[in-house]
Amino acid sequence: MVSVTHRDPYGYPLTTSDDAAAAYNRGLLDVLRLRRGAVDHLAESIAHDPTFALGHAALALLGHEMCLPIDVPARMRAAALHAHRAGERERSHVHAVGAHLEGDPGPLIAHLAAYPLDALLLSSAVPTIAFAGVTEVPSEAWAIVERCRPAYGDDWWYAGLLAFIRQEQRRYDEAMDLAVASLAVEPGAGHSAHARAHAHYETGDHEAGLAWMDGWVTGDGATIDSLSHFSWHAALHELSLGDLDAVRRRYETQLRPEGARGCRALVDSGSLLFRWALTPGATAVPSLDEVISATGPDTMERPATPFLAMHVAVALLAVGDTAALDRLAARAAQHDHPTQREVVAPLARALRQMACGRHAEAATALAALAPEVRRLGGSDAQREVVEEARIAALLRADRWDEARALLDERLDRRRSPRDEAWQASASARTGMTAVRPG
Repeated sequence: MVSVTHRDPYGYPLTTSDDAAAAYNRGLLDVLRLRRGAVDHLAESIAHDPTFALGHAALALLGHEMCLPIDVPARMRAAALHAHRAGERERSHVHAVGAHLEGDPGPLIAHLAAYPLDALLLSSAVPTIAFAGVTEVPSEAWAIVERCRPAYGDDWWYAGLLAFIRQEQRRYDEAMDLAVASLAVEPGAGHSAHARAHAHYETGDHEAGLAWMDGWVTGDGATIDSLSHFSWHAALHELSLGDLDAVRRRYETQLRPEGARGCRALVDSGSLLFRWALTPGATAVPSLDEVISATGPDTMERPATPFLAMHVAVALLAVGDTAALDRLAARAAQHDHPTQREVVAPLARALRQMACGRHAEAATALAALAPEVRRLGGSDAQREVVEEARIAALLRADRWDEARALLDERLDRRRSPRDEAWQASASARTGMTAVRPG
């Protein structure tokens, strides 16, 4: 029997049955914790009540964002069909999800202004582990989160989300304080752990960040759904330290693509292999062929978001598939979404130049594109894969001065023995001595 007496964890009504509401709330909390089981619980909610609009919409949202085997159009049709039975907030929620999946962020942003405690949609509005975000300008995503702050108070989940925003703003001490406070309340809080991981990386605190991450993923974070991404963070520390033996062990034990779910093989394993292969001294780096196979043809041919398209382009460069890069560029150039046309298409063309050995042209194109890369979504640490492709193109084009200047900028941001090795190579070619302060 359908009821409107049930509420989600933040107090909003749910128009559904007892069992469906309970399953939905378990799924929602799993999403907020980044814990395994979210999709199963949300699917259970619509099994209990096939007319539950929010259950259908949540599955559509997760399927779209995470490349999961979910019939996204069918779930959205069901959500829209049954939304009229629900309350105003639920109808607005369904409309916001549907518009977002069509590339229109306006209704979702307006929804959060009216219903700031709709945690699932607030989570989806910001580029994090689980979601690509709904805005192309980082400050707009930050503003969405800040506007919701009075509604959440000292809530542990919101603190983790705000911590991620703070590290994006390069307010690393605040990010760490928020993440630690959140984890003290909810030790398995995935968003908070993620924000802490970024704060360690962005400040060059590689040894401490690696030690903490290794302990968390085998302890309080052991039930996290996106463990491969946390393993990627650990590998990024090892890569930055130049410990390529540790990177290899990490890949073989935690990041092989056959163990990844959804798009994680592409985003985590694929980007790590690409960056590892570029590293001075790297040998016998595994091919990305297995990553591409695990990702599947649908995502490789038609990535659902600009963020995924960035990773597809990098993977195609790594395997030298110029024909697929041509197809990606052509589709992006005709896409309805402006970021696909204005950022993804030229990125695919630039990486195709690299794949063809035209490194000078690629470096010039990537330099022109650099101010727009943030529009692709994801975090600074993830988007660095484009910057590293540019460094590789500069080095291969013998444009040593430009490569050294770009590496100087990176080393001003954070300590990295890997970048120091790159810089030493570039400086040797220019006849200069690489010197880093204190």
